[in-house]
Amino acid sequence: MSAAEKFDTASSGRNQVAMDTSTHETHARREAQNPAALAEALRAVHRTPDTPSDSDSGYEARDEPLQSVLLRRKSRPNSYDNSSSDTPEIISVENPSLNEKSSSEQLRQALPKLNSTSKGKKTYIVANDDEELREILRQVLEREKDKRAPGRREKLRDMVFTRQFSAFDRQNQDAANSPFHGFYVLFWISVAILIIKMGADNWRKTGNPLGTNEIMKTMFRRDVIVLLLSDGIMCGLTGMSWIIQRLVYLQYLDWDRSGWILQNIWQTLFVAGAVGLTLVRDWPWTHTVFFVLHTLVMLMKQHSYAFYNGHLSSVYKRRQSLLLKLKQLENISPVTSPSLTSPQPSALSTSHLAHPPSADEYNERRRSLSKSRSTDQNDIESISRAIEAAEPLDMEQLQLFERLIKWETDALTDELRGKATDPAHYYPNNLTFLNHYEYIVLPTVVYELQYPRSESINWYYVAEKACALVGVIFVMIMISQAFIYPVVMRTVHMKESGWTTAQRFKEFPWLLSDLIFPFMMEYMLAWYLIWETVLNILAELTFFADRSFYDAWWNSVSWDQYARDWNRPVHNFLLRHVYHSSISSMKVNKHTATILTFFLSACVHELIMWCIFKKLRGYLLILQMFQLPLVRMSRTKWLRNQKTLGNMIFWIGIFTGPSLLCSLYLIL
Repeated sequence: MSAAEKFDTASSGRNQVAMDTSTHETHARREAQNPAALAEALRAVHRTPDTPSDSDSGYEARDEPLQSVLLRRKSRPNSYDNSSSDTPEIISVENPSLNEKSSSEQLRQALPKLNSTSKGKKTYIVANDDEELREILRQVLEREKDKRAPGRREKLRDMVFTRQFSAFDRQNQDAANSPFHGFYVLFWISVAILIIKMGADNWRKTGNPLGTNEIMKTMFRRDVIVLLLSDGIMCGLTGMSWIIQRLVYLQYLDWDRSGWILQNIWQTLFVAGAVGLTLVRDWPWTHTVFFVLHTLVMLMKQHSYAFYNGHLSSVYKRRQSLLLKLKQLENISPVTSPSLTSPQPSALSTSHLAHPPSADEYNERRRSLSKSRSTDQNDIESISRAIEAAEPLDMEQLQLFERLIKWETDALTDELRGKATDPAHYYPNNLTFLNHYEYIVLPTVVYELQYPRSESINWYYVAEKACALVGVIFVMIMISQAFIYPVVMRTVHMKESGWTTAQRFKEFPWLLSDLIFPFMMEYMLAWYLIWETVLNILAELTFFADRSFYDAWWNSVSWDQYARDWNRPVHNFLLRHVYHSSISSMKVNKHTATILTFFLSACVHELIMWCIFKKLRGYLLILQMFQLPLVRMSRTKWLRNQKTLGNMIFWIGIFTGPSLLCSLYLIL
């Protein structure tokens, strides 16, 4: 329970003062119970009230008017990290009607006006003259803000998986009830009419509804079986990451020393081998795109699996060491006289013992001690040295040492459980062959010990999505054959005819105009194919319940919002393993971490373009990095609140980007 929630519970009596409208007598009686409300708030933050909390003692009626304070939740956006939570703040309420002695009815009438200015935010009304309670609240809220400070980032940020559907899924009631659902239906009707017209034109010209059909011939001309076998072998080779983690668990490898280095070497060889295979086999671009993209997915899966379990292996190793010290401590007989062995009980920090042991409390303590450079972080090491030396310890030392070690081991145990509810998924029980390959087929690239699961498979739903999959692929082939393939062949003819670069560049505007609408259509269909059909089929077949594979990216008003919403699985991977890991491991600030994240993503996209065109030009890398100044520009005072203008700029970029890239690669 967060501090704000504790306060919400503790101040429920005081909220009743503001909201009870039965009679003036009830209002007065509630006013007399302020000491009880204060005692509840003090207990919530582990403090003892200075005055008795017995409601019979009471207070005399106030001679001064009842003043109020409004606590409002305020969110602070982040350029890449959308994980920041709302933080309450205390602000004074400027309302003359509340500064007078008011009846509860008058107070109740005033409250909606306050709430209307802070729609969707939690508000609390507390007495302004209750200085002690206000001071406690400030301390609690400061602690909550401090927990969310930029410097307090986890090395491996927790991901929250919940049961939900994708936006265009028919099972999503919000989408089905959307006032724009008719436009979604209209879009697919328009696509169907377009394909029928294209098929009729092809029949009239060539006698075949598919036309000359060069693209489909290229896809199935050769190496289809080789491609499928290679893909299966590639997925099977991901088991090397599982083998490395088993060796780490069995202590043949130390993750913090050689383990992570060996994992990175394997990942490099994995990608290089996959890309090299596409070059050796000289696959067409369709085979290459599929195989390289699937290789990158498997790479991210392996990285997340290895580094999360590697982190847990370090936690497990420390927990086992503490349990050994605890067992040694039980065999020590206390001395009767006060012991002079260091550390002395007075020198040890025990404030954290007041909190239940948990992974969050443990990490919070370590971060705060590291930030303050306190010697408290060496307490466990000092205790361990004293136990190892078998020095005499008195009863007070034994009891305190035991409490400190047990608290730490319980907190580490909580971290090894993660969010799993089944002991079979706790570390190291999760390091099984079956668990690894079950994760490999799940539609996520972020490893967790346990995910929300559905109860059964709806085979009618699978068939529906499979039909959509085949249909979308057919539409994409028809559009490419009719509108993109002729343009590509025209540029090939230019180069074969010996056109100079200047001559070809004169054709650039016309190529761009010919490709802009077909590429926009292909872009939309490719997104729908992967994130709405393929991932939902996998989710249904694997009982995976969290199907938030994308958000409403079409409403994006900036490029960082698009980066978050377009591809949620990859965004979550970058957020945990690049953004937060660079902050914790490389000690960089949020701005630098954002640049590193965008740069890595741009390099991977450029690798895909190189595999397709066999040219290293850097066009996509430059355009993707150019999004960063556009993000900064979207936060200026001229564009900050201009959502329509921001969305227009976004869509212009989406319209021109793919066709611009393709035209550059074809011309130059």
